[in-house]
Amino acid sequence: MDSMLLLESAINGALVGLMYSLVALGIVLIYKSSSVPNLAQGSMTMLAAYIVLAFANNAGAPLWLAIVLTIVTMFGIGVGIERVALRRLAGRPIIMILMMTLGLEIFLRAGSMTIWGGTSRPMPLGISDAPLFLGPLLINRAYAVGAAVAIALFVLLVLFFRTRIGVVLRAISDDYTAAWSVGISVERGVALSWALSAVVATIAGVLWGSVQGVDQSLAQLLLKGVTVAVLGGLDSIGGALLAGVLLGIVEGLASIVLDPLLGGASRDLVDAAMLILTIMLRPHGLFGRHDIERV
Repeated sequence: MDSMLLLESAINGALVGLMYSLVALGIVLIYKSSSVPNLAQGSMTMLAAYIVLAFANNAGAPLWLAIVLTIVTMFGIGVGIERVALRRLAGRPIIMILMMTLGLEIFLRAGSMTIWGGTSRPMPLGISDAPLFLGPLLINRAYAVGAAVAIALFVLLVLFFRTRIGVVLRAISDDYTAAWSVGISVERGVALSWALSAVVATIAGVLWGSVQGVDQSLAQLLLKGVTVAVLGGLDSIGGALLAGVLLGIVEGLASIVLDPLLGGASRDLVDAAMLILTIMLRPHGLFGRHDIERV
């Protein structure tokens, strides 16, 4: 087997994995801030991409302005989800919150089909289709841009969790009761975590929409995001980034080695296998804390 082909697949896979981490970062952000497992992140990513196109195509806004308006809109939607759907479940068993986020995932996916239909729409970011040349290797330019954005977002989130607000959110995640006892507004903190996750979903939706178009298939990125988040550790931002790279490389190599044997679809098989093995062998993930609970 050609070693250069394997290397090229591994590099492009790593870039794709960094784009997966954009979805995982939204999941980790909520869990790290409020200990809530969010299964609606895939549909939030899809919804954000549709809203960008609505501002751009229906309202006539330039794409950059449509993205900014969508970030503001999704921030409000994130706050609304917490206040309307999740705040009522405060103090309930974690499985109830998990089911609520799953219900949101299904509702957003069905709602988008009703409003926008199932036709795929392009997200023209102006990224050239011409590959980047790294010696004899061909690198997907869109994946490279997405990976750079993921790294930049990772740096911003690390800095954010070192600010006063970030420390407050981590305190809320560690112990709701203790946070309440020292005067921290837990409700506002949890709402902020959902709002920030919705903003991250907007960035992921724009970049993935430019790669594969905007339709309901964007919601299927939830599997990638959950796999990366669990593999890296649900409370680890850096873990999500590194786990994304690892998953992307394994997927890239598997597509070369296994697809000819299985007739394709090896990527989803690899995702499911890595998710199951991580939960069985290392439930706290590669970089997660050992004392956090798992559902």
